[in-house]
Amino acid sequence: MKSRLRLGNRTARRLWLSAQGLAQTPTGELDLDALIKGLGFVQLDSIQVVSRAHHHILWSRNQNYREAMLHDHMSHKRLVFEHFTHDASVIPMDFYPMWKRQFRRLEERVRGWEWHRGMLPEAGRDAIKARIREEGPLSTKAFNSKIQGKKEMWSRPPHKLTLDYLWYAGELSTAYRKNFTKFYDLTNRVIPQPYLSHKLTDKAQIDWLCRSALDRLAFGTEGDIQKFWDAVDNIEARTWVDQKRKELVPVDVEGADGAWRPAWAPGDIEKRIETAPAATSRLRILNPFDPVVRNRERLKRLFGFEYTVEMFVPAAKRQWGYYVYPILEGDRFVGRIEVKADRKARQLIVLNLWQEPGVKWSQPRYGKLESELERMARLVSVDELIWSKDT
Repeated sequence: MKSRLRLGNRTARRLWLSAQGLAQTPTGELDLDALIKGLGFVQLDSIQVVSRAHHHILWSRNQNYREAMLHDHMSHKRLVFEHFTHDASVIPMDFYPMWKRQFRRLEERVRGWEWHRGMLPEAGRDAIKARIREEGPLSTKAFNSKIQGKKEMWSRPPHKLTLDYLWYAGELSTAYRKNFTKFYDLTNRVIPQPYLSHKLTDKAQIDWLCRSALDRLAFGTEGDIQKFWDAVDNIEARTWVDQKRKELVPVDVEGADGAWRPAWAPGDIEKRIETAPAATSRLRILNPFDPVVRNRERLKRLFGFEYTVEMFVPAAKRQWGYYVYPILEGDRFVGRIEVKADRKARQLIVLNLWQEPGVKWSQPRYGKLESELERMARLVSVDELIWSKDT
């Protein structure tokens, strides 16, 4: 058993931000393929308050990114595919062979979901695939089956449930999205043949999923490893750690609260400590679904930052607002901001700004925020920055 290594809180933050591409200044030549591979996946989200989550996440790491680039990367170059991690995401095409167990897991899970039992029987599923085979990629709007019986809150027409099922199971794939509407095609017409034919054992897939998760985490508990892709279960993650103890480094990580908690790190952790850069002093507005923000437990543990998305909370019960962005400066969260874009009026509007307790907002910090807002305005091609009278 290797001796335990202690990671102080500032070191832990530096390692995590570096591993997730947020320690570096978000400038320089953009290599979108390398950027997505480094992250592992990019979560998709339909809500567009300023820019949709997937665009914002990529832009936060290189501000030469523009919204049209991901469509080209997926639909024309076929360098990513779309599937489900903890949520709908784009994933590097090179990772497709290691994702095949996820199709099986989700196909089994979907069949067990109560709200998916209204999907079409096998003959109906075959009919949908036949239409797509003959007509090319189709969206849900090409079909018109109706909900039978009482309409519940999450009720959806049988054809929508069926398309979901076939997509989860890997029989259909996302060919492209148009105004965020998904167009489905047969998987063998979307995924290049070498990736379809490449076969790995289930054990090899689990090993890759856990190893690559820990690589992108820099350190983590068995739970952190499991949650990263959400493509292995808790037992599989714990078993993998048990089997790899000779390769992994046991660490104690200091949280923002001063408590030390056990975790695991890759074998090269000491080299990472030496080479990981200090976080840039640049101020950044992060997306609510950013990888550094998404795991709320890890976020609170390392940064002492409590954050909840409130899009689905009734307005009267929200503590902050509908779509509130965390503000990261260096290696700490210094506030949160509510901002929206009016693309027709070509305006970026700041609705609210909240300072974190104990953080003094000096004039230079306000200047950094304004610079970031101006950069965000350029991302969505608006010209005017407007501060609400209440901010």
